[in-house]
Amino acid sequence: MRLEDRLAALAAAGETIAYGTLARDLGLRLGELTAALETLMEEDAALGRPFRAAVMRQRLSPDGLPAPGFFQKAADLGADVADPAGFAADQRRRLVG
Repeated sequence: MRLEDRLAALAAAGETIAYGTLARDLGLRLGELTAALETLMEEDAALGRPFRAAVMRQRLSPDGLPAPGFFQKAADLGADVADPAGFAADQRRRLVG
């Protein structure tokens, strides 16, 4: 399954996934996965779409948020990430709807 398809399926189900789990599932190294996620974020920003990478979560994160690099990339792309939890929740909500 392609990365884009897996992210779409997770978003449609309202689910999140840990980076390591997705990397293993897709047969990618973690660095390859994060590079691919950043590329998708650039595409999403260019098209005015919510970030598909928002369905990612840190494995040990008690709040289920994506890794700090997600928020840094989003900020670099012009998003207001002052409230990380709110930003992630809004991106995930927009992906489902």
